This record gives sequence, C-alpha cells and structure tokens, in this order.
Amino acid sequence: MDVVLVEPLIPQNTGSIARTCAAVETPLHLVGKLGFEITEKRIRRAGLDYWPYVKLVKHASWEEYLLAARPPRVWLVSKHGEQSYLDADYGPHDALVFGNEVKGLGKEFLKRYPGQSILIPMSCPAVRSLNLSNAVSIVLFEARRQIAQKVPHRALLREPLNKV
Repeated sequence: MDVVLVEPLIPQNTGSIARTCAAVETPLHLVGKLGFEITEKRIRRAGLDYWPYVKLVKHASWEEYLLAARPPRVWLVSKHGEQSYLDADYGPHDALVFGNEVKGLGKEFLKRYPGQSILIPMSCPAVRSLNLSNAVSIVLFEARRQIAQKVPHRALLREPLNKV
C-alpha cells in the first residue's frame, strides 16, 4: 500500500505523515510541487528521528507516480468523496491519495476516477475538513485493519502488511 500526497503545503503535516508511514512500513510518495523543501527543519522535526525508516519517493507529476508505482487501484480521499472510507474495499497494493491542505485534490481530479473517491464523514457542518495528518492516519489504519482481516495470520505474526 502507498500513501500519496499531491502537492502538500505544510511541512509539519508531511513530517507527521512520514512518521506514521515509517511506523507501519508504508511508502510515502510526494507528488508535484511541494510547499516546502524536504530538508527544512520543520519537516525533519515533525518526523523526529524516524526519517531513516521512511520509504520516501518524490515524483514530479501524478502521471510519473502512476508509471513508477503502478498501483492496481487508487483511493482518492476528499470531502467530495462518493462513499465513506469505511465502505471501501482496500487491497494490499492500493494507493491512498490525499490532496493538499488548501484545495484538496480538486473535482476534476476526482472525476478521472469514478467510484474511487472516499470521504471521512463528519457530523458538524461548520468543520470543513480534518488535519491532513489525522486524515491519513484514519484512512491508513482502516485500510490496514481490513487487509489484516483478509489475511489474519499476518496480523497475528505482526508482520508488516506491505509485505503481503
């Protein structure tokens, strides 16, 4: 499974996401123009001393990511998603794709993948969105939970799910 951030803007969010990805041995792909330098102290601090464990890959464009990673399916996470993230049927090699903190993925991007956009339901209409790092954690851990149910022996052995 891949976590993909398209044009992330806030270094602390990306650092926190990198730490989460390191913890569960999930590759982190950064796509497009970043709103920061990957060497910035703020992003390094957010990831603490876990950077050696982050499988980080940068791609100049979405098309470059698709050619390099070739995910069998992408799940686009957006407040405009078509279904709850709880109802998606995740596979071990799928990509979880998140837009940036200001504009998300955009409706045109979502239109390219009908039936593959998901959302995290929120009950308060005054809250526009969740923090990107929190959203990644919520969806990534649900996907891992579902995959572990499909291959329970892996979960019992505590093996990384990306080696399934």
